[in-house]
Amino acid sequence: QVQLVESGGGSVQAGGSLRLSCTASGNVYSIYSWGWFRQAPGKEREGVAAINSDDYTNSADSVKGRFTISKDNEKNTLYLQMNNLKPEDTAMYYCAADPRRSWPTEILRRHGVNDMEYWGKGTLVTISS
Repeated sequence: QVQLVESGGGSVQAGGSLRLSCTASGNVYSIYSWGWFRQAPGKEREGVAAINSDDYTNSADSVKGRFTISKDNEKNTLYLQMNNLKPEDTAMYYCAADPRRSWPTEILRRHGVNDMEYWGKGTLVTISS
């Protein structure tokens, strides 16, 4: 089992930055695929950024050039650096992990609740204009 806890959400103005963290505990060494997902009110959950244990990364077109995913293996922590935030980035952000070996592009498509083995409870990001 793996437990995921997100932090770092908050309210900022458009153009600002936030860094989300996801701290993992438990059998972390079983995890190969990691991802950040978000769900805005009234919308489906979508993949934001993904990374695997070989450090390949990918991100959604809507955040390319603004968001960066990274992980610190010593701290068992996944990060999402978000710059130049826009009101349309407002959403609940979730961290997810899965032991299956996947390319980041595939991880981004696994936004269903049953598509990734482990999910955090989320952290809210609100961007005002």
